[in-house]
Amino acid sequence: MSVQPRLLPWPGPAGKPCYLVSDADGTGYLSRLADEMEAVQLQMGAELIGHARLLLRDQKADARELRYLSGRLIEALQDALRIAESRGERLRVSDDDCETDGPTQANEGDG
Repeated sequence: MSVQPRLLPWPGPAGKPCYLVSDADGTGYLSRLADEMEAVQLQMGAELIGHARLLLRDQKADARELRYLSGRLIEALQDALRIAESRGERLRVSDDDCETDGPTQANEGDG
C-alpha cells in the first residue's frame, strides 16, 4: 500500500478533501481517473483565462458577467491549488524515498 494518501482533484462529502490510499503505485483505475480529471481541470482553467482576458477588454461587460467570471476563476484557482497540493505531497514522498535509499553498494569481487 502507498505510504502517502493522494489528495484527489474533487472534493468529498460536504466539500471536504477526498483522499485515495492505493497499493497500485499510481497505476490503478482511480489514480488514472484522478490524473485525467486534473488534466481536464487545468485545461479548463487555461481556457477560462482566455475568456477572462476577452471579457475584461470588453467595455460593455456588465457587473453580472464579471461576477460570473469571478466565480468561475475562483473555482479554477481552487482546482489548481488542490492539484498543486496533491502533486507537492507526492513529490515530497518521492524525495524521501530517494534520500533513504543511500549509496549503492558494490560487490566485494568488483575491483
